[in-house]
Amino acid sequence: MRTDPEHTALPPTPPTQIRVAVVIDRQHQPSRWEDWRFTLADVALDDGQYGDTPRLLRDDGKAAQFLFPGLPVELRRDEGEGYFLNLTSGAPVWFVMWRIDEDDPSRAWPERVTLSYNEAGRLLDAQERVDNRPLPAEVRDWLQAYTDAHYRPEPKKRRRPVSFVAPDQRD
Repeated sequence: MRTDPEHTALPPTPPTQIRVAVVIDRQHQPSRWEDWRFTLADVALDDGQYGDTPRLLRDDGKAAQFLFPGLPVELRRDEGEGYFLNLTSGAPVWFVMWRIDEDDPSRAWPERVTLSYNEAGRLLDAQERVDNRPLPAEVRDWLQAYTDAHYRPEPKKRRRPVSFVAPDQRD
């Protein structure tokens, strides 16, 4: 999804919550073993330009694309380490948890969007579907400013090799 540059900029005073729109692609019978395949196509900042209602963007019978606007992304102090890990991963991303309808497997939708590596890991541990998309520079900068202001990584402690520790003091 391409957006107008003036709609993708964050406000001058960064909020702790933003809204995003998620685009999910759906393929019908991509292989003989699958009836439906869903992929996360895009995540974009949403300042209201996409409306409030999920909608079908296109459908040619084989492939379809759906837009889900208005999903909140909130920065919380207790997720500082997760933001730090995302930012220092080398390729910061949006993490999107999404579900498939049990009664109608042709339907899927995003449930949650986060920027925390740790929260995404907890969702995966809970057997949820989590995919990611690259984070745009302006959101990365916003997340970096928040993380710098609210998180300090624990200093690394050098552990002495066990052979240098007295036998009665070993863990």
